[in-house]
Amino acid sequence: MNIALWIVAGVLGAACVAGGAMKLLQPKEKMAASGWAWVEDFGDSTVKSIGALEILAGLGLILPAALDVAPVLVPLAAVGLVLLMIGAGITHLRRGEAQAVAVNVVLLAVSAFVAWGRFGPYSF
Repeated sequence: MNIALWIVAGVLGAACVAGGAMKLLQPKEKMAASGWAWVEDFGDSTVKSIGALEILAGLGLILPAALDVAPVLVPLAAVGLVLLMIGAGITHLRRGEAQAVAVNVVLLAVSAFVAWGRFGPYSF
């Protein structure tokens, strides 16, 4: 199970870093034009902040345990992603974007799995 948690955390972390970098580096208008219409509901600084939080959470899923420096940050990063996905799901529900909500639910479940495993029976 430890190996499965490492794999899941690694894939989730890489996805979060990639998604967060896109939010942090691309202009809001370009994201809206490419299908991310939800960014129109938020200010530019809010979208950038969400991107920064995703990057921090993605790095927090991998680096603390890999470097053996404060590995308790891994499940805390996973809980942070759970909270972020709850907010994203609420935003997409409010906008009537059911497909995006499904993605949020999957990411929430994967994040909760990592948090459960690393807080519980497979902690570092």
